[in-house]
Amino acid sequence: MLTDVFFWVLAAVAIVGGIMVFRFDSMARATYALLTSLLCVGGEVLLLGLDYLGVVIVLMMTLEMAIMAVFMVMYMMNPAGLMPMTMVHNAKGAAVISAAVFAALAAGILLAPWPDRRGAAPVDPTKALGMSLMGPQMLTMMTLGMALFATIVGTVVLATRRGRYDRFGDDLRGGGATDPARGGVGR
Repeated sequence: MLTDVFFWVLAAVAIVGGIMVFRFDSMARATYALLTSLLCVGGEVLLLGLDYLGVVIVLMMTLEMAIMAVFMVMYMMNPAGLMPMTMVHNAKGAAVISAAVFAALAAGILLAPWPDRRGAAPVDPTKALGMSLMGPQMLTMMTLGMALFATIVGTVVLATRRGRYDRFGDDLRGGGATDPARGGVGR
């Protein structure tokens, strides 16, 4: 009973958040509305018993939206994306296309010949999903993930001109920092 309540509450908040993305006239507010909607979707996945995927969705969407908000503050003409602006282009055409796609998807859900369940639910749904998606290549994908992570870390390390403690010398006994730009804690 409680799971059903959580499901419907998360579903309603996800839908409202998705609608608010297009109702807000600010990029920052639209970003946080989208984050709210996607966090609710992650909650729905958690309710389905797919803990790993649910946590990945929550973490990935939180980081993605935080990075997007930072870039909005840095690069947008209006500070923090709070100035009014339109979030929808060709509103009538978009509404017609959206309604048609929704009708087609809803018809597909209602008219599809859904198969009856065969067998019992897997003991570990995360493992079953991983095997279904990756099959015998799971180890390859895990290794590839670690290689990509090492590549990202290596690129960041190589891209920095100096490390955190370079300004203090090899023995960390150097005097004040000789940064080209003044500032920092001890201005």
